[in-house]
Amino acid sequence: MTDPADGLRAAERRLQAAQLAGDADALDQLLDDRLVFTLGVDGRTYRKQDDLELQRSGAQSLSRVDEEELRVLVVGGTGVTWFLGTLAGTFRGESFEARMRYTRTWVRDEAGGWRVVAAHASAVPE
Repeated sequence: MTDPADGLRAAERRLQAAQLAGDADALDQLLDDRLVFTLGVDGRTYRKQDDLELQRSGAQSLSRVDEEELRVLVVGGTGVTWFLGTLAGTFRGESFEARMRYTRTWVRDEAGGWRVVAAHASAVPE
């Protein structure tokens, strides 16, 4: 039997790869329809469709996702990942590079596997 934490870790890394590739179809499979994403800079919340639109329109494009640390916790059909790393790219025409901490809450079902249902991101000072 596969360790659920290994499956969640793999899902987190698929999410990172999809973000880097700008693969909205892969993200569509990894993000739950109920997703609420809170950005720590201004506290605004975003939904799944907001994220997918950023990818499909090209308004966000990542050139770098460097993982420094990834912690994983699984309790039943729920998991949490804590990612620390550096992201770089463009957002609405402006270049950026930032060291970020993401906390993601995942839910697992037999049909869809692991999906992100809630997330929070904050910039981390160097």
